[in-house]
Amino acid sequence: MPQNPQEIHLCLQDTEWPFDGITHSRQIVRGIVVDEGGAFYFVQVEREDEFGTGTFIETAGGGVEEGEELSAALLRELKEELGAEAKILGKIGVVEDDYHLIHRHNVSHYFLCKVIGFGERNLTNEEENRFRLAPQKLTYEQAVSAYETAADTPLGRLLYAREVPVLQRAKAMLK
Repeated sequence: MPQNPQEIHLCLQDTEWPFDGITHSRQIVRGIVVDEGGAFYFVQVEREDEFGTGTFIETAGGGVEEGEELSAALLRELKEELGAEAKILGKIGVVEDDYHLIHRHNVSHYFLCKVIGFGERNLTNEEENRFRLAPQKLTYEQAVSAYETAADTPLGRLLYAREVPVLQRAKAMLK
């Protein structure tokens, strides 16, 4: 359960692919990143893999390394994927979900972050060449629309269920 009663905690089920066991779990950090003007920053991902083909947006973030603090992992991931220096404003909550296709249980820790500035990104070869990660600056409405549009695919439905409630909570926190 959340430490702060205002944090959200979602436990989502993968209803897109058949369950064939979970073999591993991954701790993940993700940032809802905003700037002074209220714009939100995401990564655009172009996929052509076991999840299908498509272009999606996702919150910036990734895996927490062994012994790494959540906040340090988040700031590292924002720098790598967006080139963003950011300040963490607060924790939004946790989303737990399974991806049956890859037999993985995810525990995603979401934080609200404010951009301080942008510099160079530092993508892995896979992020750059296989997924072609690219920063996207969107309004709240554009982001929700992008998630809705992608929800006509199995992966898009999983992303919508995971990310839109967190984005809605972040918007409420900004008021």
